[in-house]
Amino acid sequence: MTAEEAKQYLLYGPWPGHPHSLAPIRALMAALGDPQNALRCVHIAGTNGKGSASAMLERVLRAAGYKTGLFTSPHLQDFSERIRVDGVPVSDAALTAAAERVKDAAGRIDRPLTAFDAMTAAAFLVFAAAGCSAVVLEVGLGGAYDATNVIPAPDCALIMNIGLDHTAVLGDTVEQIAAEKAGIIKPGGAVALYQPESEAVEDRIAARCREAGASLRVADFDELETLSDSREGQVFRYCDGPPLTLPLLGDHQQRNAAVVLEAVEVLRERGWRIPDEAVEAGLAATIWPGRLELAGRAPFFVLDGGHNPQCAEALSANWDYYFPGGRKVLLLGMMADKDAAGFLAPLAPLADAVVCTAVESARALAPAALGALLEPYHKPVLLCPDLRDAVETAKRSASPEGSVLACGSLYLAGALRTLLGLEGLTCV
Repeated sequence: MTAEEAKQYLLYGPWPGHPHSLAPIRALMAALGDPQNALRCVHIAGTNGKGSASAMLERVLRAAGYKTGLFTSPHLQDFSERIRVDGVPVSDAALTAAAERVKDAAGRIDRPLTAFDAMTAAAFLVFAAAGCSAVVLEVGLGGAYDATNVIPAPDCALIMNIGLDHTAVLGDTVEQIAAEKAGIIKPGGAVALYQPESEAVEDRIAARCREAGASLRVADFDELETLSDSREGQVFRYCDGPPLTLPLLGDHQQRNAAVVLEAVEVLRERGWRIPDEAVEAGLAATIWPGRLELAGRAPFFVLDGGHNPQCAEALSANWDYYFPGGRKVLLLGMMADKDAAGFLAPLAPLADAVVCTAVESARALAPAALGALLEPYHKPVLLCPDLRDAVETAKRSASPEGSVLACGSLYLAGALRTLLGLEGLTCV
């Protein structure tokens, strides 16, 4: 099996299973010797912010001297981004070896697996083989029945901002979705929680913690103090602590960082050695592409993989704050199963023009269908199915003094990074 064959196998199967059961992943891991049981894990769920929090916490733990594993999804440009050891995407050799073991084990069990089951199993094999002493796992979908939940109680579970997304699978209220996310809370565990807007959400999480005998720390966003904030990054303080530098843009990233800081306190209580210097250095070194990423100038060209109404609210505020001058142009590409109308509501009023393009996926929303949703806003709308044409059209419309915000899908963000020549973790 070549590395490319390994990636294709893990992504595309054959995988006849359906999510919402842990039985298949448990059978697969048992056939592999349950390598996940020997790993010390931090588990991160949520609708928004879990990827950024995963990146922050992994970088802090690495700065503290731990050999880290990081499992996130989806990838932006290459599958290997999903599985990282000490911040480096998995090597072809390590990925191939893991995929071959997964394929062998999958053939010996009578369970209908999903692609995410296979990817998760491969990640655990990579981390075990590399001798990782700290593993940060981002939930793929939901929590309770996500393949990553095959682990024993993690040293800390983070539950990030909860909103309406994947409603067909997780439920159509934030309380239902919160219950699904709370499925990662295990007996004897500990939880760091993003301060929810809904008391009902916090009550649901707190109730699950009581049932499981798990401790709970809730981030207090009133304790955040912004010291500086510009396109170059931000400096903030939390709970009267030292000034902390964060390259990621947006006040929502400060809130994500606050949850990470609560998680650090949980881990310290559980014996992890994480000095203040590692927290400061780790946050300052965090890079997470595709989230308010400044990918070009004249005009400012900003990439964001946000695709639900909560993300759009944050994007609208930050687009106006960081890029206040000139013409504003939206470059949109979305999936048909997302709430496109809800996503457009906060953003479309800010735009001087909108360019609709196609995301390379069978689930993509056609540019014409996306454009039709913009009719109530009476904005100039240009349909450009070809991505390169869409980029050039958006830039011309913005003019050098303006800004282009490309958003609506992580798949779009990844394709644009490739088109713009941004590789790996490179940022302009």
